[in-house]
Amino acid sequence: MENPTMEFKDYYQIMGLARDATQDDIRRAYRQLARKTHPDVNKAADSEKRFKEIGEAYAVLKDPEKRAAYDALGSQWREGQDFRPPPDWNTQRPHPRDAGAAPDDSDASDFFDSLFRQGFGAGQPGGRHAHFEVDGEDQYAKILVDLEDSYLGATRRINLRDVQLDVTIPRGIRAGQHIRLAGRGAPGLGKGKPGDLFLEVAFRPHAHYRVDMRDVYLDLPLSPWEAALGAEIRVPTPGGEVDLTIPKGSAAGRKLRLKGRGIPGSTPGDFYFVLQIALPPADSEATAQLYRDMAAQCPSFQPRAHLGDKP
Repeated sequence: MENPTMEFKDYYQIMGLARDATQDDIRRAYRQLARKTHPDVNKAADSEKRFKEIGEAYAVLKDPEKRAAYDALGSQWREGQDFRPPPDWNTQRPHPRDAGAAPDDSDASDFFDSLFRQGFGAGQPGGRHAHFEVDGEDQYAKILVDLEDSYLGATRRINLRDVQLDVTIPRGIRAGQHIRLAGRGAPGLGKGKPGDLFLEVAFRPHAHYRVDMRDVYLDLPLSPWEAALGAEIRVPTPGGEVDLTIPKGSAAGRKLRLKGRGIPGSTPGDFYFVLQIALPPADSEATAQLYRDMAAQCPSFQPRAHLGDKP
């Protein structure tokens, strides 16, 4: 018996997708479209029909075997065009038990029926909303945390969309990473499960420290005599104070590293002190004379001598 003629269903067009869409693209499009057209939300006269079309398209495109079989029909067909299944289609299509279900299996299109199921829906519950359930979308937001929270870990209460949330800041988290709060995203429809909430972490600007990935930097002022003669000083880090040795003859811009004292992790970052020379102001005759005496004592010191070097 010759296969009947029916309207072709362009499942990619129905979902607004390119034919090379990834599975993530397909899932994302379905969630957005299903929520937009769900009859419990959208009161337009054609919302139920549109919702069923989207569910039917998703039932095919989400399944690699059914999608491959559908793609084998070729890309020359257009939505609504008269279509007749290939004569050997019955031997190539996916097995009925793997056919899956459109949102309301009692009202799938002839196109879907003919190509992807035989006796489809046996034992399935019927009714207008039998399969009207859509998982909630994942949602995203940004939160600011203190650098010290990453060193020690913390629990913080935040206000987000008029809701208070207690958020655990994991020790070692760095900027750009996400904290996942399961089930705190958009609610599902019907029996659909809620989505998750992903909080992207950024560090609040700090008065003293700056961060690069897992490394942390502090510009450390030194007096001229500390830099010239060397010194033992006590200095702060986000993890607590440490004793630091300033080598004799240290110049401005030199970096002193504390290995493994940056942001914690399986491979922790490092902490760097970037040395700066702080000059006492010549705000009295005594200090001004001190600078004049220094100049007289160091006639060979030429801080700009290198500027005359040829490249």
